[in-house]
Amino acid sequence: MFESIGWSEILVLLIAALFILGPERLPEAASWLGRNMRKLREYATGARQQLKSEMGTDFEEFRKPIEDLRELRNNLNPRQAVRTFFEDEDHDYRSNGNGYASQGNGTGYASPSTASDSTPPPSSAPQRPLSYGERPPFDPDAT
Repeated sequence: MFESIGWSEILVLLIAALFILGPERLPEAASWLGRNMRKLREYATGARQQLKSEMGTDFEEFRKPIEDLRELRNNLNPRQAVRTFFEDEDHDYRSNGNGYASQGNGTGYASPSTASDSTPPPSSAPQRPLSYGERPPFDPDAT
């Protein structure tokens, strides 16, 4: 229900409540909020149990597509998609500082078993920083 609210937002809300309500009324407001949240949770649980008892086995048939849609929605979340892509073991595209993607062997370029024809061979010459006014190398295939 509140997965999008982080601890920093909760802290800001508590500080705002402290300024708005004052230290005298804050404990009373917190207990009121706790009681009402508990009631709301009990109502939701009761409604779910009542729906499950009235629908019987059909409830699970309706619940499965809803869970599939929720999983699809989570997979289509751009942040989750990027995180999944970069955490995938087959695709490690994080640069290790020398311009090549690290494939796990620590050399800075793909090992021969995972290298493809498009992987550039490692340069034997060390890369030097550009001097003032010098243009960076241009690769027409990369643009």
